[in-house]
Amino acid sequence: MNFDVVIVGAGPVGLSFARALSATSLNIAIIDRQTSTSLANPGEDGREIALTHLSKKLLTSFGIWQEIDQNEISLIKEAKVINGASPYSLHFNHQDTSENTLGHLIPNRLIRAAAYKVAKESKAIKIITGVGVDSFNIDANKAEIKLSNKEIIHCRLMIAADGRLSSSRRSMGIPSEVKDFGKTVIVCKMEHEKPHSNIAYECFHYGRTLAVLPMVGNYSSIVITISSDQADAIMKMKDQTFNQDIQSRFNSRLGGMMVVGKKYSYPLFASHASHFHANRFALIGDASVGMHPVTAHGFNLGLRGSKTLATVIEEALASKLDFASVEILSKYNQKHQRSTRPLYYGTNLLVDLYNSERLTAKVLRRLALRFGNNFWPVKKLIMGQLTEVQ
Repeated sequence: MNFDVVIVGAGPVGLSFARALSATSLNIAIIDRQTSTSLANPGEDGREIALTHLSKKLLTSFGIWQEIDQNEISLIKEAKVINGASPYSLHFNHQDTSENTLGHLIPNRLIRAAAYKVAKESKAIKIITGVGVDSFNIDANKAEIKLSNKEIIHCRLMIAADGRLSSSRRSMGIPSEVKDFGKTVIVCKMEHEKPHSNIAYECFHYGRTLAVLPMVGNYSSIVITISSDQADAIMKMKDQTFNQDIQSRFNSRLGGMMVVGKKYSYPLFASHASHFHANRFALIGDASVGMHPVTAHGFNLGLRGSKTLATVIEEALASKLDFASVEILSKYNQKHQRSTRPLYYGTNLLVDLYNSERLTAKVLRRLALRFGNNFWPVKKLIMGQLTEVQ
């Protein structure tokens, strides 16, 4: 089989990138080990994705946003960052912007299902499910990909969208910086007595963080970041004990709280590839940059990078250039590196600062919140990142 572009990984970023290219003359294939049934109906994983206005705009242009049940989308009107037991918070309000919300919160499974539906319906996209990549070889003119079912496909450009531990990236010899935080993320859904008023909270307690994110109705997504050696104890807590623990740590802001459904846990590490391209090969999504979830940049950066790469390819096609050449792909690399590196290192620095037990770090945390609150250019910069549409 011959294609112009082959994408390894049918996650929402890989599917969105395929949809972004589907308006061109290119023939696109997506390869994934999951079955078509699993991709069409993803299981609950406890993850809620916070989307910026730019991400909403991109998903709308791809036709994906329209396929998401609008009744499942929650607005984030305000955001508060709290340091320890202090009543003081760094506060962001949509009223300080031109938008009616800072962002949107959507279940991950709904984004995945919508992205798969839209890609599957495109005549330009072929989705090959239930198979993986055994090996591949790239020469000056093409990539040859050997699948686990023994089939061989050829393409002009191979895209790795196979996650933070991308085997495709490793096979290409592209190094990636990996930061293992030694922590685990635990996520679940909780119901509460009082309304959340569409306010998102990020609470930095020493040694752990607690995010409380507003879902539809009197429900919130709970995100706990904890040292991995303590995660198992939290996962095994009886619901009543867990409910009381979260309610107490959140100072009963939402009244009584009750866990709904299962708790899910994920190891926490971040990664950043040294470069995002080679000849006839490019990285997108978590294969390029895997972010710490505290600033909710992960999927948003993945979408931005997909759009950047799609635009570079479209411009090359319009100029009748080889869209898969290292010269063309280097433009994507340069643009996306500029977008990701400051956020990646800035986020890691923030996490280290707020997880440190040192006295100097504690003082800096208090100063940082007050500086951010009272120095308008800083707040404007942060809120601009949330509400930008370009």
